[in-house]
Amino acid sequence: MAIGMVGLLAVLLAVIVGIIVWVIVGLVRGEQRKARAAGYPSLSAYLRAAPRTDVEKGDAADLFLKGVVICLLGLLFPPLLLIGLFPLFFGGRKLMYASMGLGLVDDAEPPPPRQA
Repeated sequence: MAIGMVGLLAVLLAVIVGIIVWVIVGLVRGEQRKARAAGYPSLSAYLRAAPRTDVEKGDAADLFLKGVVICLLGLLFPPLLLIGLFPLFFGGRKLMYASMGLGLVDDAEPPPPRQA
């Protein structure tokens, strides 16, 4: 009977981990689609850039709130806390850039050449 209970717990744990991985992959793919739709070459370029439009500012707020929710779920399942820190950081940083008005100049663009 003890082996049956251990097997049941193992299956339950495998299902929970599978659901968590499925949700994480879905979140990453969703962010990649947003990055491509906004014209960025990669997800990392999208996450580094300051938001330029109101849609990007809304996406930054969504990313920040997703990070908060994942971190709160991390109180119940500790590995999620580490995973939730990424969207929390990048979403918060983009929101901070937008609130400071740093979205007016994109960091990926080189500065124009100086005239002599």
